[in-house]
Amino acid sequence: MSLTFRVPGAVLTEREHIVPLVHGDPSRGTITVFTREVAAPDGLERPYLVFLQGGPGHEAARPTSPLSGWMARAILDYRILLLDQRGTGRSTPVGAVIPGATPAEQAEYLTHFRADSIVRDCELIRQELSVERWSLLGQSFGGFTSLTYLSLAPESLRESLITGGLAPITSRPADDVYAATWIRVREANERYHARYPGDRDRLASILERLDAEDVRLPNGDRLTARRFRQLGMWLGDNAGSEKLHHVLELPFSSPAFLHDVQHAMGWERNPMYATLHESSYADGVATRWSAHRLAPEDAISGDLLGAEHVFPWMWEEYRGLRGHREVAEILAEHPWPRLYDADRLARNEVPVAATIYHDDVYVDRVFAEETARGVRGLRPWITNEYAHSGLRADGERIVGRLIDMVRGRA
Repeated sequence: MSLTFRVPGAVLTEREHIVPLVHGDPSRGTITVFTREVAAPDGLERPYLVFLQGGPGHEAARPTSPLSGWMARAILDYRILLLDQRGTGRSTPVGAVIPGATPAEQAEYLTHFRADSIVRDCELIRQELSVERWSLLGQSFGGFTSLTYLSLAPESLRESLITGGLAPITSRPADDVYAATWIRVREANERYHARYPGDRDRLASILERLDAEDVRLPNGDRLTARRFRQLGMWLGDNAGSEKLHHVLELPFSSPAFLHDVQHAMGWERNPMYATLHESSYADGVATRWSAHRLAPEDAISGDLLGAEHVFPWMWEEYRGLRGHREVAEILAEHPWPRLYDADRLARNEVPVAATIYHDDVYVDRVFAEETARGVRGLRPWITNEYAHSGLRADGERIVGRLIDMVRGRA
């Protein structure tokens, strides 16, 4: 099924694709995967660029009219294919609970929503659209998925652009990754307090009050100190320091303060984001709540703000996650299969260009550089101009430069 719309400067084609829940086992039934094609009115025959969104558990970016940011640049060279990864957006959703299923059955169901399944969905869609080869743009988790694509089906790819998404590819344990992210987040905390030195005392006061008082958010959840520390996720964003400062400066008991804190985290809108998050770093291993186990003491009872870390207590304190509580416990012990083929990546022949953000709080620079050396022909752009959200902050420039790099023009 497809529908086409014309908006100023673009032609949009929306499609629903039927794919197996479990690739290779049709008896498990099917789900739908939604795509939206974005083309210039004079570019309906341009090659495809598939956008792989960050996450896991988030749908593709939605185009505006007129197009802006990275889409405005990409549409000059491509037709953009925006993919709502399985379980997200307009694809068959994964809600808080799978009706009638036991926690073990729900957990098994969610094991089919990782990057390997997303790549196999893409391959079916590529064949359905009669495309011989197409290009990728992978942001964050979408970059991880691009590496899986390069491992599983490189013959289907013309080129790959990756922004802030070079995952470790050598079966490195998740503990290595999360130990490194805690170092990066501490550095980000120090940069924040250097910019806004008065906020250190303000933060300490807020955390102290939250430990002592029963403060309720507009939705009725208790606002605890550990939940408030998760605002540190903003420190991975180009504008994150300002977002955090603008919350800290509000009166503690004001409706604006409580509203902004409640809506700061996206965990509940897409529960899969939390439930499958650590699996993104599980290349052949179980994670066993790695971020929680490796958290430094001042991230538990002090004033160190965390970043993209998940903790077992979240499935109690966030009402929108409670339906996944037992599922998350099961998946934390699940021995995840491999996502990357390091040998095949070492022989890669697909042109690849990737940004590595020097101060990235989410994807460790040292490990990203290690991966860049492990993918034959990958051209890295290492920069401290942007945080992890560089594609959102200055996408037109970033995509333009990556296109030039992947084609040997820069």
